[in-house]
Amino acid sequence: MPIAREGIPIILSFVGGHVLFLAAALFGAYCGALPSWLRSVLLAVAMLFVLLTVFSLYFFRDPQRETPAGDKLLISPADGLVLAIEQVEQAQYLNGPAEKLSIFMNVFDVHVNRAPLAGVVGYRSYRPGKFFNASLDKASKGNEAMTIGFESAGRGKVLVRQIAGLIARRIVCRVEPGDSLAAGERFGMIRFGSRVEVFLPADTAVWKVGEGDRVKAGETVLAEYK
Repeated sequence: MPIAREGIPIILSFVGGHVLFLAAALFGAYCGALPSWLRSVLLAVAMLFVLLTVFSLYFFRDPQRETPAGDKLLISPADGLVLAIEQVEQAQYLNGPAEKLSIFMNVFDVHVNRAPLAGVVGYRSYRPGKFFNASLDKASKGNEAMTIGFESAGRGKVLVRQIAGLIARRIVCRVEPGDSLAAGERFGMIRFGSRVEVFLPADTAVWKVGEGDRVKAGETVLAEYK
């Protein structure tokens, strides 16, 4: 299974911690320089780093996805659970009435984010904020977020918002305004539990998913344009 590049430094740091504490325990046992209880503590910490390494390998997995082809399809930018579809006013980029779909990503979901359609990045804005539980509505307005606007020649504008959660403290966005992306192409990730929101201009598409559905980035069709 491929690993997202953002996870490599974290995985290597856990591997390094395991090697360090294991070496200290073995050296202490060989030289007799450490009491047995301290060697046991060092071994326990070394095993903790093994568990952290295994979890990080799982969390930062980046599986290949087969993105459905179709000019009228809007593809999910994130793995997770659909929380709601709402009618909202969206002043950023869309400048008017919009429909918002919210996806909650728990720590066991794949956290790599993908472009919802083929197009050009026309907007990017970072918002500092808090770290409420990403499944709560207040996370949408108060948490740290990165907002990216995509524009397609045939389908207009789409807004995607990456929102940090209670555990997530790092939003990664690899794209800049002017970049061109294919549908399903990777554009970033959020580390350790988060939320992604998708905004469409009102009455432009028919949603193919609903509250409680599970979706996959780059694979699940969220909506079909009218």
